[in-house]
Amino acid sequence: MPRFSTRAAALALVLAAAAFDPGPARADEGFPFGLEMTLDAARQPGSKRIPSLDIGDAGEVILELWCKSGTGQFSVAGNTVIFVSGPLQDRSCPPGRAQADDELVAALSEAATWRRQGDVVSFVGPRTLRFRLNTN
Repeated sequence: MPRFSTRAAALALVLAAAAFDPGPARADEGFPFGLEMTLDAARQPGSKRIPSLDIGDAGEVILELWCKSGTGQFSVAGNTVIFVSGPLQDRSCPPGRAQADDELVAALSEAATWRRQGDVVSFVGPRTLRFRLNTN
């Protein structure tokens, strides 16, 4: 009988520990599906806009760049990310802003991995892009 009690106590401890274990990945550290984020960058001269991504629950993206806008799609597996841009709308952009928008979309497309630390999401490729989650 003492042996059964020891096993029962051990099982109870394991079950209790499992109930309180948050697991290896917290939800607030996952890919930001369903959230909006803003590029961690300064405004361009003459513009009040800073690029943002509004990511849907299935990875669909609405891009609002320095001047252009458009859509795209994120596919995520673990820390691997693939971004595919859809067509961008040209809003009669000044050449410098149009080029900055094109370079930003190219950098997102070249990103191979991503990581999240709190409210900061980084897309890592030849160039690392940092975005801040809009938490307000």
